[in-house]
Amino acid sequence: MELIELMAGRLHLLRFGIGQAYLWQDPGSLTLVDTGPPGSAPRIAEALRGLGYRPGDLTRVILTHFHPDHVGAAAEVSSWGDATVLAHQLDAPVIRGEVPGPPPVLTPAERELHAHIAAAADGFAPAPAARVDIELGHGDTLDFGAGASVVGAPGHTAGSIAVYLPVHRVVLTGDSAARASDGRVILGPFNVDRDQAIASFRRLAELEVDIACFGHGDPVLSGASAELQAVAGQRDFDL
Repeated sequence: MELIELMAGRLHLLRFGIGQAYLWQDPGSLTLVDTGPPGSAPRIAEALRGLGYRPGDLTRVILTHFHPDHVGAAAEVSSWGDATVLAHQLDAPVIRGEVPGPPPVLTPAERELHAHIAAAADGFAPAPAARVDIELGHGDTLDFGAGASVVGAPGHTAGSIAVYLPVHRVVLTGDSAARASDGRVILGPFNVDRDQAIASFRRLAELEVDIACFGHGDPVLSGASAELQAVAGQRDFDL
């Protein structure tokens, strides 16, 4: 796992073999957005210790959607201390293991990529069921980052969310947007409802942000609004 500082003393990227998570630091408060695939908890704990914290110092864990590469370590991470676990009300039952999550509806362009990623993830254990303490909805305000907002971003999953920190001009998109290996910002692939996912991407493009942090791919660290808007203005959202 790589630990990369994106904003000094504020925001770190935790990059796993597949997917990534983000750690936001406020004085007296630590927020982890997503937890990586199953088995990632020891590496997250190591990263926290490397920054001078104990694993139990986490204040909250926000899960952007139910996919295993985002919630795989949530059960273990949430057992370290008193962290509150938050997720959208529509994805919470899947994260808790109460119902199965629906599979994506793949476009022809996505099938080969999906097969490649599925093969790479073959060694993953299924994500253990994890508790969700607070169920979120669009427009909810969270007490970190000088006031973070939950942005409903359905389409990738029914309960996908992004987290927007307007004071800091940062958005954490989950898988509603991504960055390809060639540097292009793209619509996140593998959606349950592609039209809804496109509408959600366009909602994110309306936010005023300098930094955009994706579930997959390098963050955009300056001029993120312009990059998102350029993609949102296209008619063709194919990979």
